[in-house]
Amino acid sequence: MSATPPHQVDTQPAPLPTKVETVTPPPSEQNVDSSHDETEQQAADDNTTPPVTLDAETTNAKTEEHHHVRWAPLKVPLNRRLQMLAVLFYISLLMLCLSTFIYSFLIPFLWPLLVAYEADLDPTHNYVFGYHPHGIISMGAFGNFATEATGFSQLFPGIKPSLLTLVSNFKLPFYRDIIMALGIAAVSRRSCENILASGPGRSIVIVVGGAAESLNARPGMADLTLKKRLGFIRLAILHQASLVPTFSFGENDIYDQLDNDKGSTVWKIQKRMQKVLGFTMPLFHARGVFNYDVGIIPFRHPIVTVVGKPIPVPVLESGAEPTEEQLLSVQAAYIDELQAIYDKHKDTYAKDRTQDLRIIE
Repeated sequence: MSATPPHQVDTQPAPLPTKVETVTPPPSEQNVDSSHDETEQQAADDNTTPPVTLDAETTNAKTEEHHHVRWAPLKVPLNRRLQMLAVLFYISLLMLCLSTFIYSFLIPFLWPLLVAYEADLDPTHNYVFGYHPHGIISMGAFGNFATEATGFSQLFPGIKPSLLTLVSNFKLPFYRDIIMALGIAAVSRRSCENILASGPGRSIVIVVGGAAESLNARPGMADLTLKKRLGFIRLAILHQASLVPTFSFGENDIYDQLDNDKGSTVWKIQKRMQKVLGFTMPLFHARGVFNYDVGIIPFRHPIVTVVGKPIPVPVLESGAEPTEEQLLSVQAAYIDELQAIYDKHKDTYAKDRTQDLRIIE
């Protein structure tokens, strides 16, 4: 990952290749044995017509296409197996923690330890990073800002980011402790204010599009939910924290999902779930551990994160609130920088795109 540190405004943003690689190997070639069917017809004058030869491609075109699962070969390099194991552990972490917690109820000796999960987390962290796009599970955000997989502390010395996630994740036993240990914080207003007020260098990373944007995450596309997202801008102005737009090429390419056009039954159910629970569940799919077509393991595809130049915010008088005009002005500058990031690097890191960046909501 290479990028422009937020404190160097006059430099250009540079791409940040993550080490989180998640690309499906090309399909294996299928060999078709050609066969020839000969037919003979009796002519009216008792003469026999020459046999007719049918090409194998013509014959196969008339047969029903057979789909099959492409299995991974047995001989795979060890480093790829270890990468698969790490990704499998990460995406299974939530279920493993919940299963362990439920099982612990069968052991009376462990009962007193379960009350520890009612304690609140008070994270601390001064830049506001806006991460785009959301994707299905924001794998690039986790790899870059919650771990040292790409050497963030070396690229931006003195800046300590906290990736923000749903408050509900901190109510899950064991899982809560793991994300706390990684420095991940709740995306509540109180949490954000505590982080930004804790001193210079402390920063928050917000995946701006949220659940609504995840429903539009598909390979080759980058549809963002940003027009009505003013809360993180207001927060940055109130705490005099510069806004840093961040775009990850490949985030939407590691999963595909079921068609859910706006107004469809699937879309209505997903939006209802979002309204009731605060999050929604895209019907996504990718590959498996031992195959390339079925499962929830992300496709092996590089995620390249580019950190843009910081956007300065207007200075407010003590106790004043940002005006609508100020919010929209900062938002316009933020979108312009985000668009500049995309336009500069799209031909390098999004060669297989089916459309360019769009802000749809």
